[in-house]
Amino acid sequence: MGFRTATILTSVSFLLGVLFINFNVDQRVLYNIPTDASVEQAFEYYKTFFNAPPAAMLHAMMAVGIVGIIAKLHVWDESAMFFDGSSLALFLFGVILYIAVAVPTLRTIVEPLAEDTYEDRVEAVRVLAAGNTITILCLLGVLVMQGGQAYARRTEEKALRKLEEEERKKAVAGKKDE
Repeated sequence: MGFRTATILTSVSFLLGVLFINFNVDQRVLYNIPTDASVEQAFEYYKTFFNAPPAAMLHAMMAVGIVGIIAKLHVWDESAMFFDGSSLALFLFGVILYIAVAVPTLRTIVEPLAEDTYEDRVEAVRVLAAGNTITILCLLGVLVMQGGQAYARRTEEKALRKLEEEERKKAVAGKKDE
């Protein structure tokens, strides 16, 4: 595994860790019938999450992931086009989902406008939970693509070694016949 792959895996793992922590709250309001207690717990959790100072680290890890994937795409071969191109698309979709869904809904939850009702805030929590789940799937897709690339590379190297060994045996057998 190279440095560029390590940057991608580190970034994705960090972001998945954050999202899996969020999932503890999300699953109570998305996959169960939300109770007042679970909704209030979600409001409090996301208020703390939104106001936490290390948000810059979350954004930095997103940038590290994008830079790592683009750096891997610099080697333009079939493996990079398929695996790294797909990884970039999935990662960017997750980042865009964060920007377009998570940030506005967090603002609705934490800093509601005068016209935002309690039901609007509950719906915002559910939308945020759904967006987080989709983002988890995108990041898992990036991990699958990176693992698939490593597997394909190892399989190709193994096949090339086997072919070289067969050619070497043929060459040795040809010299013995002479």
